[in-house]
Amino acid sequence: MKKIFCLFILFFSLVSTSIVAQDNLMILKLTYGEVKIELYPEKAPNHVKRFKELADSGKYDGVVFHRVIDGFMAQTGDVQFGNSNSDTYDLRRAGTGGSGNNIEAEFNDMPHKRGTLSMARAQDPNSADSQFFICFGDTPHLDGQYTVWGEVIEGMEFVDAIKKGDPIKNGLVDDPDKIIKMWIE
Repeated sequence: MKKIFCLFILFFSLVSTSIVAQDNLMILKLTYGEVKIELYPEKAPNHVKRFKELADSGKYDGVVFHRVIDGFMAQTGDVQFGNSNSDTYDLRRAGTGGSGNNIEAEFNDMPHKRGTLSMARAQDPNSADSQFFICFGDTPHLDGQYTVWGEVIEGMEFVDAIKKGDPIKNGLVDDPDKIIKMWIE
């Protein structure tokens, strides 16, 4: 009887975990394939909430990867000037805009490693808005300075395929790849 009870508890905890993980699974559709991202609401609750709102409203659909530095990161998320589906799209200004709603920093103990999703921001730690980056490799010098809010758990090869920018221009990309669609699973 005790073994059956323990098996029941184990089964219930596994089922519960998959339900929670399902609520915190974001899909990023790129030209090359779909990327699955685990969200970390326990580490960055306000960032995750904001990303869910922007993704659910379609704000990320068509947004370009305006700054991509080989071996470092791919930056995207400018829903104001970086959305190729928008009337305000301006590749020259991509990376300077956002949604208009800054989020206070939620620095945490999550490391910046290959596949990490973290907030882009200006010099002010509380200036993060809608822009984010995905790390191509381990970048420990960013730990504790930028808010980590998710991690690629499947499809990193599609992130690796994103068109790289010009190193002389700090990774700015001519004719950049874009987010086809982004949603919560």
